[in-house]
Amino acid sequence: QVQLVESGGGLVQAGGSLRLSCAASGSIFRFFTMNWYRQGPGKQRELVATVTAGGITNYADSVKGRFTISRDNAKNTVYLEMNSLKPEDTAVYYCNVKVLWGQGTQVTVSS
Repeated sequence: QVQLVESGGGLVQAGGSLRLSCAASGSIFRFFTMNWYRQGPGKQRELVATVTAGGITNYADSVKGRFTISRDNAKNTVYLEMNSLKPEDTAVYYCNVKVLWGQGTQVTVSS
């Protein structure tokens, strides 16, 4: 069964760092753009970062300079390195490719 599995969320103080991972089953994902979304409390789901099959990245303005998306095609995994975290980064973070979504991983940033 094709699936995406996120990990790496947790509780961190403001200014801290976390690294999220998204493991994809099947090597076909290496051909597609992969995305990280997030949904904060009472907010709509928003696109945080994308990485194309060729490694081109793009970020939401709110995370530029703090977050880094990367992928390891040999491991069928995409990462989201999050630095200088702020309380407003608190959300459930989701990995996405095409119509597939992971189950989400909670990130909570305390002030």
